Amino acid sequence: MRYVLKIAYDGTDYAGWQYQPNAISVQEVLEKAIREALGQNLKTTASGRTDAGVHSAGQVCHFDGENITVPPEKMPDCLNRFLPPDVRILDGWSADDWFDSNRSAKRKTYVYSLYVSDREMPLKERFATRIERAPDLLALRRVAKLLEGEHDYKAFCASGSAVKTTVRTVYEVRVEESESFGGRDVKIYVTGNGFLYNMVRTMVGELLDLALGRRTEESLQTAYETGRRELLGKTMPAKGLTLVKVEYQ
Repeated sequence: MRYVLKIAYDGTDYAGWQYQPNAISVQEVLEKAIREALGQNLKTTASGRTDAGVHSAGQVCHFDGENITVPPEKMPDCLNRFLPPDVRILDGWSADDWFDSNRSAKRKTYVYSLYVSDREMPLKERFATRIERAPDLLALRRVAKLLEGEHDYKAFCASGSAVKTTVRTVYEVRVEESESFGGRDVKIYVTGNGFLYNMVRTMVGELLDLALGRRTEESLQTAYETGRRELLGKTMPAKGLTLVKVEYQ
């Protein structure tokens, strides 16, 4: 049977989703929990990697198992007893053999969280990035449209990434803001058919620079055309990024 899990995790203390030789990963602790709970060595496949320090509210993975007496809908309670408190299974279900958490994914949504403050706020620092100055909401929403569509996002990708193509489709870049703890919070939601290494974090840095006038629409267009990373804003810290949702057909 093919089991599918929806997972949330605080990525602060992990080297990302995928196994790493000299650091602990979310995949490692999950497969260890499966081994302890079910008595089998089973390999998991996720919708995609999340980088070191990146969080998840809706990562999806699957594994195949035989002679397992735990029904899929009870798998979260079964596995959570063996997981550390910063990793939790939220839901479980079964799928046909053709389903693949990675290849079957059609859309993914990430959110990048920012807060505007002169000083660090301990209650926000773990899951958001502090900025001292932020553009107004209308400016952010206007330039967000420049990052949507089908483009070659090579300039938004960290060097050393091995992919067949750097062309991606970004369906929506949505900006929301709110007030909390006496300060301004800004959340940037990005939905696309797939993302390159560091792509969303670089998009957020570019979005801020465009809205503040540090970069121009012309420099962005040149970055699309040439793939030159130096034409874009900085890559924002990993701690502000969370995988929110993975959608399947």
